[in-house]
Amino acid sequence: MPNETLIKFGYPDSLVHEYDDWVVLLRPVQVTVASLVLACKLDIDSVGKIPAKTFAELATVTSDIESTLRNTFHYDKINYLLLMMVDKHVHFHVLPRYESARSLKGEDFKDTSWPGPPNISENMGITNEQYEEILALLKSSWPMRTEGSG
Repeated sequence: MPNETLIKFGYPDSLVHEYDDWVVLLRPVQVTVASLVLACKLDIDSVGKIPAKTFAELATVTSDIESTLRNTFHYDKINYLLLMMVDKHVHFHVLPRYESARSLKGEDFKDTSWPGPPNISENMGITNEQYEEILALLKSSWPMRTEGSG
């Protein structure tokens, strides 16, 4: 059964990729193009409670996130925010950062906080069609792994 944090961020509809103990979700409210949520599937509310096996898997997950976002949207920087102020389960907001605008369906979207810290409450206002385009692109671009490796 998914925890409340996963559900809040649209799981399973927003699912980009699922691992043993982590899910990568396309953030329902886009701060920058292809903003993600990297959420632990376990019922834990503290980074210190993450089991060693789950922490080890995080290296694979973040490598996959970065290679996929680099290849699909050519980010300039990437921010991982571990806030857990409202949603109690361990999760990161993963925000690709862009010095210049990115286009979706002919519309340009600018990272309005660049080069400063991201504004997590920013809403780019993308359409459902643009959201689904990003989701499909990320899913189709995700690294393929053999059984048991993510």
